[in-house]
Amino acid sequence: MNGIFAVIFLLSCALFLFTDPDGFLSAMLSGGEKAATLALSLLAVYCVWLGFFKIVEKSGLAERITRHTMPAMRHLFRSNDREALSLAGGNLSANLLGLPGAPTPLGIKATKRFLESGNSYAADMLFVLNATSLQLLPTTVIALRLAAGSALAADIFLPTLLSTLLSTLLGGSLVFLTHSARRKKPHAKRRPA
Repeated sequence: MNGIFAVIFLLSCALFLFTDPDGFLSAMLSGGEKAATLALSLLAVYCVWLGFFKIVEKSGLAERITRHTMPAMRHLFRSNDREALSLAGGNLSANLLGLPGAPTPLGIKATKRFLESGNSYAADMLFVLNATSLQLLPTTVIALRLAAGSALAADIFLPTLLSTLLSTLLGGSLVFLTHSARRKKPHAKRRPA
């Protein structure tokens, strides 16, 4: 993938040099400036929320929240593995706050534990919930809109909430239905040789 992007970048630079050689350097500098501004904006958002998660964890609030949400998590993932459910809960919490890259290590660890215990349903459900990513607070998108100079960066709150809620409900329902259908489907009996 990196090779493809490198080729696209080099071809576009060569084309730009031939079509507008005077504007090439200024475009490269302004693009770099915008990229640095965007990266710093996203870094600030991630630092705030990851710091918030660390405070919640150190204060013991995360353990209390986990204790209260554990019955729902057991039901959702059909699992009793407390550690895997805790990892999945942390993953989903970060997604709820619009931090799509931050919870990836938690999701990978939870998926490994689910698969090691033979619970493909839980692994599939976690994957779908990550892909649909219900977002109560789309912080990353709001930060991107602020960095781009949007006057009303948070006006996407309701459309984002509704669309991610619908996609999450649909995706979760499909995982539930497909796994239920697989369990009910009779296995073909082998004929003796």
